[in-house]
Amino acid sequence: MFPTDPILRAFLERQAEDGLALARASDILELECLPTGQHFIGHYSCRGLVQGQGGTVQEADYFCVGFFLGGDYLRNVNPFEVLTLFGPPNTYHPNVAFGAPFICVGKIAPGMPLVDLLYQVYEILTYQKLTPREDDALNKEACRWARANQQRFPIDRRPLKRRSLALEMERV
Repeated sequence: MFPTDPILRAFLERQAEDGLALARASDILELECLPTGQHFIGHYSCRGLVQGQGGTVQEADYFCVGFFLGGDYLRNVNPFEVLTLFGPPNTYHPNVAFGAPFICVGKIAPGMPLVDLLYQVYEILTYQKLTPREDDALNKEACRWARANQQRFPIDRRPLKRRSLALEMERV
């Protein structure tokens, strides 16, 4: 059910518009806006890491993350309610709880735009952003591995948003 609060409703409509505009300008992101108006699903076709059989670290090329901008999102935010990693469950990153749906992008301020969240999740998935401190990591093992393998990062260097065609034509 779409929120009846007119301020929240206008905010959510704008988030959907902006998020869909980013997805249209991206070769990496597809965004679903669910009928509630508060739930979004980001499908990222990017390279990131997963933990394979026997603890090996391998590349994966698809990640799915849920975004929930709840009824109190403009005033109060619980980051573990806002972001949910749908898959793969073996995503390997210091800011992702292994086997759990938790992903941490850092502080999420009340009313943070959906586009900002979409970018921050992408930066986590592709190892453009990570916490190097084990005492602050959701996955301490991945944190130790990341510190020892920094030369591999970022895993995917492509920008989330394509350059505009006009900019590309100017460069030619």
